[in-house]
Amino acid sequence: MARLEGKVAIVTGAGRGIGRATAVRFGQEGAAVVVNDVDAAPAAETASMVEAAGGRALVSTDDTVDLDAARRMLAAAAEAFGKVDVVVNNAGITRDRTFHNMDDVLWGFVLDVNLKTAFHTSLAAMPYLREAAKREIGEQGRPAYHRKVTFTTSSAFLTGNAGQANYTAAKGGIVGLMRTLARELGPFHVNVNAVAPGFIETRLTQAKAGGEDLGIPENVRQMALLTIALGYYGQPEDVAAAHAFLASSDADYITGTVLPVTGGMLGA
Repeated sequence: MARLEGKVAIVTGAGRGIGRATAVRFGQEGAAVVVNDVDAAPAAETASMVEAAGGRALVSTDDTVDLDAARRMLAAAAEAFGKVDVVVNNAGITRDRTFHNMDDVLWGFVLDVNLKTAFHTSLAAMPYLREAAKREIGEQGRPAYHRKVTFTTSSAFLTGNAGQANYTAAKGGIVGLMRTLARELGPFHVNVNAVAPGFIETRLTQAKAGGEDLGIPENVRQMALLTIALGYYGQPEDVAAAHAFLASSDADYITGTVLPVTGGMLGA
């Protein structure tokens, strides 16, 4: 049996990269997946890929920087599939600038997309995770099964990264949020963990030409490669596999942890 057979999962930032790979992997594992992304076209493409992989899919273009939008997304998931079992807080973005050139706009935008979305999505999920388990405890003395929340953080929160004060602050905040939720939600058998990718090939790590918002300079890419013990860049599917493990019953006794997916990257 597929490890997520019968489960309902929400994956934010699922239109591309790690989010897309995670949504497709969950579909392969038997889950119904809410594919959330503010960009409708790539979200719809991901949903088609989930269905082709054997899962069911629902597209959500709700911008979960807004709490009401996050609540609409969770309500739509429960209406379509009857419940919510897994929430993957994956939405993220970079807008790099050295700290002395950082401004409130770039700081706020990156913290909103990386951290506020995770806060709002997790908060909106509480009636479907914590409160559902609480009802089960009242009825039968314990939760019926383990529900899961995972986050995509970054190994950069451990090491720092020049030009990414906003991004590393947000990713570090995610880890603090995750560990607090793990303690608060543990009695309800809601496991809360984070995956910390290293250098993964996505549009955020593609070679960057001058003036572009996304990507990194090629010389930085090559220097990063020298620090990876396995000798090659990771792929979104490598991170998706970690999310799938943490969402499965194989990880029912794992909570409050950060799982590095770095290929043995030096310092990560």
